[in-house]
Amino acid sequence: MPDQSGAGALLGAPTTTTEDTATTAADAILRVLEQEGASVCFGIPGGAILPLYDALARGTSMRHVLARHEQGAGHMAEGYARASGRPGVVFATSGPGATNLVTPIADAQMDSIPLVCVTGQVRADLIGTQAFQECDIVSVVGPLVKRAWQVRDPAAIGDTVREAYGLASAGRPGPVLVDVPRDVQEAIVAAPPPRPRVEQPGRAAERAAEEAVAAVAAAIEVARRPILYLGGGVVAADAAAEVAALAERGRIPLVTTLMAKGVVSESHPLNFGCPGMHGGKWANWALNMADLLVAVGARFDDRVTGRVEEFAPAAKVAHYDVDPAEIGKIRHAELPVLGDLRDAVARTVAALKGPAPSSTWVDQIGGWRRRFPLRHDRASPGLKGPQVLEEVAAAVAGAGDVVWTTGVGQHQMWAMQYLTCARPRRFLSSGGHGTMGFGLPAAIGARAALPGATAVCVDGDGSFLMTCQEVATAVAERLPVVVVVVDNGGLGMVRQWQEMFYASRLSQIDPTTGTDIAAVARGFGARAFTVWDEGGLRTALGEALSCGETCVLDVKVDRAELLYPMIEPGAAAVDVREHPAR
Repeated sequence: MPDQSGAGALLGAPTTTTEDTATTAADAILRVLEQEGASVCFGIPGGAILPLYDALARGTSMRHVLARHEQGAGHMAEGYARASGRPGVVFATSGPGATNLVTPIADAQMDSIPLVCVTGQVRADLIGTQAFQECDIVSVVGPLVKRAWQVRDPAAIGDTVREAYGLASAGRPGPVLVDVPRDVQEAIVAAPPPRPRVEQPGRAAERAAEEAVAAVAAAIEVARRPILYLGGGVVAADAAAEVAALAERGRIPLVTTLMAKGVVSESHPLNFGCPGMHGGKWANWALNMADLLVAVGARFDDRVTGRVEEFAPAAKVAHYDVDPAEIGKIRHAELPVLGDLRDAVARTVAALKGPAPSSTWVDQIGGWRRRFPLRHDRASPGLKGPQVLEEVAAAVAGAGDVVWTTGVGQHQMWAMQYLTCARPRRFLSSGGHGTMGFGLPAAIGARAALPGATAVCVDGDGSFLMTCQEVATAVAERLPVVVVVVDNGGLGMVRQWQEMFYASRLSQIDPTTGTDIAAVARGFGARAFTVWDEGGLRTALGEALSCGETCVLDVKVDRAELLYPMIEPGAAAVDVREHPAR
């Protein structure tokens, strides 16, 4: 059943007011979002949310970005939130409009992204009659959101939207949804009272216990092989400076999950990159040979741990998290630290008393990195996926503020391996949900959040075609992005798994066959290039990065190139399969 608490739901006819400050409930939604600090919203109009779009037409300080599909709108709002740290706001109509938001909602839930979804609903008197485009979206998204409301009392709309916006960022961030029947949107209500504009709502997390922080500091002081394992919670807590200080004060090497890439500059001598299924062999060895593993805002995902019972077998685990459900969920934590991460890590730094340990452990990991570097085939003809990423990285060097987004597939992991980030919120990728089609709309949302940045989406041909219509959004809304499609003529990751684990029985891996991606992009109004060789890639990148327009590069790469390193499903994280070039 819909969550009615706090929303004055299931009351009778819409309430009204005759005060001079009266407005429609739809206008009240916009006023509250403005007061809470929302500056951009994304969406598509439809019958049940037309009153809200009429309110937009009457005037708002928010910029509205018109997407071509509600899934694209949701991922744009995610990209905005990931790049800015503020909740992304998305509007959709009832029925299919609302259900098209389910994928972005699930994506935001898995990666702890603050997302505020406002959906239209059929008139209150028609709910439950299977009216045209009726859907109980509150029940549909119930398992995926922090909370969902269906508001039937217009007088409650302002307080409900305000609560939803704050909840999206509070504690562990995530998505929320407010469903509003059409007649409720049209009702006359008192205008929300003026409030100061709030740039970022408080996260209101509990303070970690002093004894818990002191216990971790003591463990760090006696550890011989400590390591920091940083996850997306560090980004959400704005704790980048604190974890860097902890690494430097204790001379602790660190590794980051995909969600934390760039939280400490990847040029930092203590940053050893990403571990996991396709992470560096050295990073996986460092995690698994540590005697103290300090996890900060990481959830011990299966793509990092491999076979859990063999993960970091000799390590004592300290686990910092704002969500009590995460501590001990996968790996027992001898030293749990529950509370605000930024504060807890800062206090850990202050609690360290002994001098920094010797560099022996850091030097050992560095030696592994030199011994087992990333490799790819450089001998056979044709462009390789990793080679494309190396060229892209070189092309943007010196370009100023660059925000990367990716789709999902082999190209995503090559981007993780070969692109470097110097700051948080500049590498945006679908982690836990692994959503193909995420990259392009997320780049548009990031561009809306960071008008002065260069937004570059690294995509695959299969992933690009899932949301390619949003090229038209980038063009029409004048939010230029550069899309580099690593085109291996099919679903490369699926092909790799079929070759490795299904006796090379290739099945249904060619959805892009016969598609001229550059022509598709031109049809949506973008500039586009088809690239076959290294020289053509460099020329196209130069033009794309300098023209100030949305550009799509369809880069043809070797279909047979596989992604390495790789830990096979179910294997221990130390059992890393390297590129055959070794």
